[in-house]
Amino acid sequence: MPLPTGNIAWPPPHLKPALDSMHTWDTWWSGDPDRLESLYGGGALGGIDVKPYQFAGGVVGKLARWWWGTPTGDGERRTKVHVPIAGDLCAGSADLLFSEPPKFTVDDEPTTKRLDELVDDGMLATLQTAAEVGAALGGVYLRPVYDKGIADRPWLDAVHADRAVPEFAWGRLAAVTFWRIVHEEDGQVWRHLERHESGRILHGLYQGTAGKLGRTVPLEDHPATAGLAAVVNEESFVETGYDGLDVAHVPNQLSRKWRSNAALKDFGRSDLDGVETLMDQLDETYSSWMRDIRLGKGRIIVPESYLQSGGPGRGASWNPDREAYAGVNMLSRGDGMALTVAQFAIRVNEHRETAEDLVNQILRSAGYSNQTFGLGGDVAVTATEVVSKERRSMTTRGRKILRWRPALAHAIEALLAVDQAVFGGQTKPQRPTVEFEDSVQEDPLALANTVDVLRRAQAASTDTLVRMAHPEWDDTMVQAEVDRIRQEQGMAVEDPMQAGLLP
Repeated sequence: MPLPTGNIAWPPPHLKPALDSMHTWDTWWSGDPDRLESLYGGGALGGIDVKPYQFAGGVVGKLARWWWGTPTGDGERRTKVHVPIAGDLCAGSADLLFSEPPKFTVDDEPTTKRLDELVDDGMLATLQTAAEVGAALGGVYLRPVYDKGIADRPWLDAVHADRAVPEFAWGRLAAVTFWRIVHEEDGQVWRHLERHESGRILHGLYQGTAGKLGRTVPLEDHPATAGLAAVVNEESFVETGYDGLDVAHVPNQLSRKWRSNAALKDFGRSDLDGVETLMDQLDETYSSWMRDIRLGKGRIIVPESYLQSGGPGRGASWNPDREAYAGVNMLSRGDGMALTVAQFAIRVNEHRETAEDLVNQILRSAGYSNQTFGLGGDVAVTATEVVSKERRSMTTRGRKILRWRPALAHAIEALLAVDQAVFGGQTKPQRPTVEFEDSVQEDPLALANTVDVLRRAQAASTDTLVRMAHPEWDDTMVQAEVDRIRQEQGMAVEDPMQAGLLP
């Protein structure tokens, strides 16, 4: 299928529900109070305390009635406090998946060596970023890219879900069009469209407006795409060297909102879906807490006669450290010369308990345990106890791995194919076996005690015990350690049958 033609609406209208939700999730994830006020319409109005559309129906009225939709009063500074729990959720999700690099195993030895070169620290950083973006927007796309002027190898790149127009068939990605805005000026918007199909990538440059794709222009017309003009053929596409689609889609979780929408049901669901109101109330709680602190500052109200004039136009002041005051010629009053101290109570416990309950509900609804985010105390526990306390987080991690493992295997296979086609490597493109490392490490002392008990009970061989103590070692390293242990214990005795000592 070719790239779109004609002055069509862009992004496509059928994606609007998904893009609107992604915009909301992205705003919470960014943690920017200005963006939250812009989203919900809670800016200052200059003398108007209530917005007219806060009484309206529909989506506009609903958003305006959020706490972030309440306007700042006339003459007041903004005192709203934002708690960036959305960013913590998404970052925590990425840490659960890729705190340690996954292992990729292939059968061919040259391919294994080349894969070790391709899977470097840069790929782990990309996967961590992709996992966080996917947790925020509901999904992410992985594609192999290369630039011979930068590196002698290809690498994986993550594309955000709000910059993709996917096409699914039977729940699997069949084609996808990535787009980006390369230039904006005088109402004109230049977009670069990159359509991935089986075995090829099509490129197109369009000059349009904010809501319309516009007309096709040559790739050479803009510096951002000029380099592609020398790469594409007469039909404006590049062969990938991979027989299938070279893009992998990683949905975060099963979508709830669009399960009945054939065009959107495979998009995926954000970790923030359904907890927006709780996050809004958490911000309101913390803002109320900070308001109590501001109002709780001690203030002293003094009679006007106590004030010392600073001169015309300079106001008056009062020095509370002064030890003596001159007599004041005035009629006697009961309380005319009294000092009044204003001190409001700060409701610390009420606000803390409310905030903690909201945080617990947000984490529970998002599928995580409190201990994952450091809310269960700092008492040292064993790995078994950690797994028990973080069972909900471990279950969510397991669900996400079920979606990440096949997508990552597909992306690595495409990466190997591109490496062979572009850089002429002696690799054999194949789908690797992907293993995710255990995010909970066993306590070394507890592990040593277990190994010691098994050894004294003669319930495990030396080889088994070494593998238990060092699960990250390969067969060669294990055998070398076993040989050293036998030598140290005097067990490295030559077989009599092989030495010819027996008749």
